[in-house]
Amino acid sequence: MASEEVQVDYTLANPDTLTKYKQAGAISQKVLEAVKELCTDGAKIVEICEKGDKLLEDEIAKVYKGKKITKGIAHPTTVSPSSYVTPYTPLKTDADEAETTIKNGEIVKIQLGAQIDGLGTIVCDSIVVGGEITGRAADLLLATHYANELLLRLLLPPGTLATTEEEKKKAESQKPPSQGKINQLLEVVAKSYDTTLVESTTSWLFERNEIEGKKKIILAPGEGVKGEGVPEVGDVWGIETGLSLGGGKVKTVSNRATLHRRTTTTYILKRPSSRATLSEIVKKFGTFPFSLRQLEDERAAKVGVVECVSRNVLRQYEVVADKEGEPVSRLFTTVVQAITKNGVVRLAGPPTLDLEKVKSDKKITDEDVLKILELPLAKTSTKSASKNKKKKKKPAKKAAETTEEEESDE
Repeated sequence: MASEEVQVDYTLANPDTLTKYKQAGAISQKVLEAVKELCTDGAKIVEICEKGDKLLEDEIAKVYKGKKITKGIAHPTTVSPSSYVTPYTPLKTDADEAETTIKNGEIVKIQLGAQIDGLGTIVCDSIVVGGEITGRAADLLLATHYANELLLRLLLPPGTLATTEEEKKKAESQKPPSQGKINQLLEVVAKSYDTTLVESTTSWLFERNEIEGKKKIILAPGEGVKGEGVPEVGDVWGIETGLSLGGGKVKTVSNRATLHRRTTTTYILKRPSSRATLSEIVKKFGTFPFSLRQLEDERAAKVGVVECVSRNVLRQYEVVADKEGEPVSRLFTTVVQAITKNGVVRLAGPPTLDLEKVKSDKKITDEDVLKILELPLAKTSTKSASKNKKKKKKPAKKAAETTEEEESDE
């Protein structure tokens, strides 16, 4: 009699799930820091992306050796120039784009990710090439930093951090903030630094082999677009924050769309080249995003994906930029929502902005926003709480500096 297939629990009720998420997150963050070092004046974007993917592959190969589980890149390395909103990864076979370089003073966005057993983590950070952050660049990075910190705190279900019966009782009558309220509060942060939320910036519920789940939060939604659902205990989310020094409206640019992802649509492809390309994609990437440069034959891939895209077997991510050509900043953090009702825990994300090095003559003055920014992301353990009692209370404008202290102890 044939043995029955063992059903694996991929919810956070299974400790192995969290362990895999954390390991994938650690890899993503380690490679992100390495790729940032590659972003120097005159560096070619395509070469940075190739080196980033090699670093991801090397780090992923070190974990779960000999185990019969899938693992790989959850998002290829992308480096987006100043005004670009979406992840950008050019091809060497497109001669003009292959020569695209970055320069000192430019704000670039680096995005990448790793997955273990279909449990993916994605990170994105915005940096100023050359490291000197002044003027309007400082305004933009500070606005994005505080908007991201505010959004993470707005994920907390009411009462998550309640410690007394009175606080818990009060929380029972409260509802999670609506997406309209979330947008309203984030707009306050954006305006405080004379910046704008980027149109239709979307955060998604993450599931196994899925980075665009059933629920989503949309910032500055376009016409006819709206978010769906609210974060709940046990969720894993990919949280994205995007701000612009322009009006926040976006446009599709002429660069080749090189980033794709397999959909759930099935179709019997007519062309042998299309079938061969899709077969390679399924084997290498499953349902995670990939760049055409990651395929065996880049030129053949450019031909092979055409039918796949037209038949909706593959989703093609167009290259989008700020409509006015103004600089854009983005952050992307993978978080576990309210593990055992203790709060939000970052699985992978950009490092906390060094507020001592980024100065602006602008600041947040709205009391409601400042109050939320003062909240911790998670309950501290008794040991941590005792230690923190001896520390002076931090002002709201520096609340985000102590992210690591605020996260729950494992």
